[in-house]
Order: sequence, then structure tokens, then C-alpha cells
Amino acid sequence: MTVLGNAIEFLQDFGIFDVVLPFLLVFAVVFGILEKTRILGEEKLGKESYARKNLNAIVAFVIGMLVVAATKIVGVINEALPKISLLIVVSLSFLILLGFFVSSEKGLYESLGKKWMTFLMIFMFIAVILIFLGTIPANEKQSWLGFAYDYVIEFWSGTLVATTVLLIVIIWAIIWITRGDTGREKKE
Repeated sequence: MTVLGNAIEFLQDFGIFDVVLPFLLVFAVVFGILEKTRILGEEKLGKESYARKNLNAIVAFVIGMLVVAATKIVGVINEALPKISLLIVVSLSFLILLGFFVSSEKGLYESLGKKWMTFLMIFMFIAVILIFLGTIPANEKQSWLGFAYDYVIEFWSGTLVATTVLLIVIIWAIIWITRGDTGREKKE
């Protein structure tokens, strides 16, 4: 093993990946959300108002410590984040490849249009949800995603699956029919 490999193994044995990094991640995310939303109130200094950093820091610290104390949550975070990072790398590679075929005068967002960018965002959101469902254990043997997949395969011809598919088709048809007159010319 290399020197850097030994250093990573030492840090892993020391608990950096199981305690420190998950704590810092949760602390930073919760603190950022509390600072942005100002849920815990504001302080006024002169004419300016600021978020209450002391309360935000305490709440973020407590939530971070509670997450680290729940080892199952840390396990899910440690298993899901590398997959999400891989998804980000694949998506970035796709966007770079797409950038070769797009006009350089406009940006990628303007060239693709709002519908494609919305589709990509929804696709990424669904992919992240599926990654987390694939890592959260439903029981000792499988994840929630595996459990749902096995259920659908086992009861594919069942009433629940057929009803779900029918409802999805009906909702799609209603949305498609009532979406408006965007394609028609206006008569005056």
C-alpha cells in the first residue's frame, strides 16, 4: 500500500469519515439553511438586521451531533454521497458534451430552453431520491428501492399496480388536455 493509502486508512480508523466529515456536512447545511431562512429570528444592529448566528450555530451543532450519534444515518450518508458524486460527474460530463453542439453565442441554458433544463433538473432530483431509497435499509436484506422493485415484480398483474398505472395515465391525460392554447394562433 502507498503512503497516501496508509494515510487514508489511518484517517478512516481514526473516525474522520464516520464522525467528523458527516458532522461537518450536516452542521454546514443546517447552519446555512438557518442563516438563509432566519427561522430563529433576527438581530438588529443599526439599520441592518442579521440572522442570530449564535442560535443558528447551537441548533446546527446539536442536529449535527444527533446525526453522528445515529450510526445508521451516517451509514446512509457515507453510502449515498459517493453515488451522488458519481451522478454529478456523469451529469457534468453530459453537459460538457452537450456544450460542444450548442452555439457559443448563447449559453447552454438559453440554447436548450427552459423545458429541457426543467427536465434535466427533475431527472436529477428523481435520481437522487432513487439513490437514497437504494441506500436506506427496509430490513436486514434489502433497501427500500429493492423492496419496492420486488413488490412490483411480484404483484405486477395485481390490482394495486394496475390502478397506479391507470391513475398516472389519467393524470397525464388531464394535464395534456388542459395545458392551454399555447400552440394556437389567436383570432381577432
